[in-house]
Amino acid sequence: MTTFSLQQTKVRLKSLADSLLRETWLTSWELIRITIPVTIVTKILEELGMIDTLSVILEPLMAVMGLPGQLGLVWATSMLTNMYGGIAVFAALAPGLDLTAAQVTVLCSAILIAHSLPMELSVSKRAGASLLPIALIRLLGAVVYCFILNRVCLAFGLWQGPAEMFFKATARSGDLLQWGLDQLQNLGMIVVIIFCIVLGMRLFRAIGVLGLLERLLAPVLPVFGMGRQAAPITVVGMIMGIGYGGALIIRETATGKMAREEVFNSMALMGLCHGLVEDTLLMAAIGGKIGGILWGRIIFSLIVTFVLVRVLRGLADRRISRGA
Repeated sequence: MTTFSLQQTKVRLKSLADSLLRETWLTSWELIRITIPVTIVTKILEELGMIDTLSVILEPLMAVMGLPGQLGLVWATSMLTNMYGGIAVFAALAPGLDLTAAQVTVLCSAILIAHSLPMELSVSKRAGASLLPIALIRLLGAVVYCFILNRVCLAFGLWQGPAEMFFKATARSGDLLQWGLDQLQNLGMIVVIIFCIVLGMRLFRAIGVLGLLERLLAPVLPVFGMGRQAAPITVVGMIMGIGYGGALIIRETATGKMAREEVFNSMALMGLCHGLVEDTLLMAAIGGKIGGILWGRIIFSLIVTFVLVRVLRGLADRRISRGA
């Protein structure tokens, strides 16, 4: 290899490394801004005994999914902020709980289906889908899927061993210095996870994994109430996330090329099943099993959307026949 080629290779590698570190830092900064206040609030609630109180309130809902009530705070935080906020609470609470890998997978599935609701529901509304129905689909979908997943795991003995905890247990009440050091260690672990995910996403793009997912999903989506215009956009949203997919939907609806029903069907499917690569990798990194957080979620989302489309079409046909 010539000296010029070596220099070119070094420049490209340096550019790649800089790009990876920059993207990791930008993502990590968003995480840090949310994680630090969320972790402090969680500690205050714990010291005041409010975690136990909230656990009692949330226990009936979490019990439906086979989870302890304390994890309700993790899911609630994810819904109101984002997945990183939920991970911050999970890092603080999970090491003190006796969780199985199945329970962590169920929790991760709930977070994947229903998180960042204020932001993502606003995107859905701007895209032209009614806010309340999409919110109900995501919340009920999360509870129903997690109920089914928990029952399947128990029935077949799936992932019943202890969950592998990547986070350090919090210090005893009153030992604030050690608690702070533990949280810094947990935060460092999450930053490492983010770097690995950023690197993984680059590799997946380079070897064509994302393109393969698009080609596999696009041909089947017309069965779920989406035409030629909506299907490719929906696939992109499913893979890359609601923010990206919703922006494409908003652009297409502005042109009038997508029917109102297509927009609703697309946003409903995306609501149940989005961020298939990046978000899934994040949940896998904290202990979620791919069979539950990816394949099971895809199958459940397609079935729910298929049934939903048929029910809505049936109701529309009845309305038309009554009007006639």
